Parts: sequence; structure tokens; C-alpha cells
Amino acid sequence: MKVECLEINGGNRLKGEVAIGGAKNAALPILAACILCEEDVVLRNVPDLRDVRSMLKLLARLGVKHEQLEEGVFRLRVEDEMNCHAEYELVSQMRASVCVMGPLIAKRKRAQVAMPGGCAIGDRPVNLHIEGLEALGVESDLVNGDMMLKCKKLRGAEMFLGGSYGSSVTATANVMMAAVLAEGRTVIESAACEPEIVDLGDFLNTCGANISGHGTPRMTIEGVTSLKGGEHTVVADRIEAGTYMIAAAITNGELTLPGARVEHMIAVVDRLRRIGVNVERGEKGIVVSSSRRLEPRDITTQPYPGFPTDLQAQTTALLCLADGNSVVTDKVFPDRFMHIAELKRMGANIRREGSTIVIHGVKRLVGAPVMASDLRASAGLILAGLIAKGTTRVRRVYHLDRGYERMEEKLRAVGGDIQRLSDG
Repeated sequence: MKVECLEINGGNRLKGEVAIGGAKNAALPILAACILCEEDVVLRNVPDLRDVRSMLKLLARLGVKHEQLEEGVFRLRVEDEMNCHAEYELVSQMRASVCVMGPLIAKRKRAQVAMPGGCAIGDRPVNLHIEGLEALGVESDLVNGDMMLKCKKLRGAEMFLGGSYGSSVTATANVMMAAVLAEGRTVIESAACEPEIVDLGDFLNTCGANISGHGTPRMTIEGVTSLKGGEHTVVADRIEAGTYMIAAAITNGELTLPGARVEHMIAVVDRLRRIGVNVERGEKGIVVSSSRRLEPRDITTQPYPGFPTDLQAQTTALLCLADGNSVVTDKVFPDRFMHIAELKRMGANIRREGSTIVIHGVKRLVGAPVMASDLRASAGLILAGLIAKGTTRVRRVYHLDRGYERMEEKLRAVGGDIQRLSDG
């Protein structure tokens, strides 16, 4: 892998437009769901991300061929159903690979899926996935690091998918993808309610599934015998939108975000406004600006519609400059604080107490070499670098490329002094 870093000279005010692309967390399970379809699928607004490319490579191994029709548009078709093994080589690169479990067991009655990799943000077990699939009649066993699944027939069931830290998005996705071809009715209680789950349900219904209640804690799925194909446009990425909203705020800038959907970000908009950020609906999309003074706030991440854990690192960077003390608690991934040590290198005053951090606002941050530990930590460190005095070098940016499409190009286009360099 080519080793690269991002070099940022802080202090520039961002101003202009940043178009928001398709949601990574919607695109990945929708791509996996193509395993279920008997006919061609055309997907639009697919983001150009490392994780998407990894999923397409995995699907190709599983007999799903793809053709790129134009930028962001793909045609997919199942050509071979023999291989049911999602190997560690690919699954270790991206946790969302686990989303092929449900479609494989539903369509091919067997699956061998390596236990997933992804970001180092704490324990994320797959027990809810397995429990949900077993409720449908799947037999499972762990052999040499691979989850072995098989069934003769899937039957609908009532199940509870709540976990220790709330509902699981990927477990909900896996179970709903399996249940669409199960015999009878499936009811999922404590289903994840994220817009990405709604988008997956809409795609499956377009292809002939019968799903209702997606987007609520109680989802009902009436099994069908097969799915056809269809066309679908992936929903806009609310996490990318939130990241650029915070970028505007931290640089005292003004950004318009075409494609961003306020209705998917009510908690984010509310918290940012309370911090002192101006968020309005414009003709082209969300318009964000801020004053020099940022108010300290207490923020707790929660499953949707609460404040997203995927914006915790970026918001932490913002609150480092607030005029007072802030408290941030992560109830979704309580160990997701590896970026704290790097922010301290830039002059932040932060103290961790378990799943909570206390941030004492400082007048300024200073540039420093820092190391990204995961996808969203990368974004948080970049935002800190945009306002820090001097030069910041963010290493391990391969994490960033998993979830942000050409971030340095988008920031440079609105005034950021940022470039990608070889990190030799």
C-alpha cells in the first residue's frame, strides 16, 4: 500500500460549496443485497470510496459482476452462485463485509464469512447478527475464524435485536436481507432506525420485497419467493454533511452543502446551533456559518435519531475551541477516543473518564504531526488542522479514504490549504 499523509496549513476561512455524495453506510449493504436479485440492478449516487471498491471486489468473488456506466452509477448482476466464501483477505479490510451474511444464507442457503475487520474503535461483536439469523432457522458455527452458516429453509420469526449499546445497524440490515426471502412474517423489535436502513428497505421493496416499518423500532417483513432487479439512488451521506458543517464552524467559514438533508440531521443541527453555529436551509442545500465565539456544550452520542457517534471526533475538535468546559459521552462506542491523545499534541486540554471526556476550551490549537486511528478520527484531526496555527501532518490517511470521497480536493476548493503527500 502506498503510504500517504495530508499536510494542512491552518488558519484559512472556508467559503463556498461542497457537494455531499452518497452515503457509505447505505451503499455498502445495498451492494451486498444485490446477491438476492434475479435481474440487473442499477445503483446511482454510489460514492467513490475505498470501502465501496472493497465491497465490489468481494461481490465479484461471490459471482456478482459490476459495470460502471458513469461516475457514481453501476450496473450489477449475479452470474455465478457457487462461491459462498467471504475470505479474510477482503473482510479484514472492511467490517461492512459482514453484510453479505444475510443475502448469502437467504439466496444460497449457506455462507462462510470471515470475522470482520475495520476501524479500531472498540468491541463490535457480531452476536446480534447471528442471533437474528438463528431465529430465522440458520445453523451457525465458528471454524478457524470463519462464521459457517447453513439452513434448509428460512422461516419468519419475531425477534428482539437490541444490544448493550442500542440497536445495531448492520445486524438489522443482515436480518432484514435474509428475512425478505423467508417463509412467512418476520417482526424485528428494536430495529435500527437510521436513514441508511430506510434506504436499504426502499431498495429491497423496489426489487419486490414487502417491508414495512423500516425507519421505526418495529419492522415487519412479509417473505417473498424471489426478488427481481431495479434502479435506486443511494441517499445522501449525513455523516459527510455533518463533517463539512463542522468544518465551516471550526474555521469561522460559510459553506453551502448541496445534497445534504436536514431531516436526517436534526440532532446534529440542534447541537451545532446551541454551540453557536448558524445552520439554515438554502436554495441549494444546508448553509452553515459561525461566529468567533463557540459555546461549550454537553453532548451524548446515541443511536439514531440521537447524535451520531460517527460525528463525535469532529465535534470534539470543535469543542476544543469553545469558551468554557464541555462534556462528551459516547454511549454507542465507549472506547472511541483514540484521537484524544493526538488532539492533545495539538494543544487541546482534554481529560478522559471512561466513556466520557471533559474538554477545557483553549484559545488556539497548534500544528503537529498526528496519527489517525480510524475513519472518523481522521476527519476530526483534519478539522483541527484547518484551524491550528502552523502545519499539521495527518498520517494513516488510508482510514480517511474508506469513508470520504476526495476530502482534500473538496476542502481545497473552498479555501483550505491542504495537500496529499507521500509519507516516506
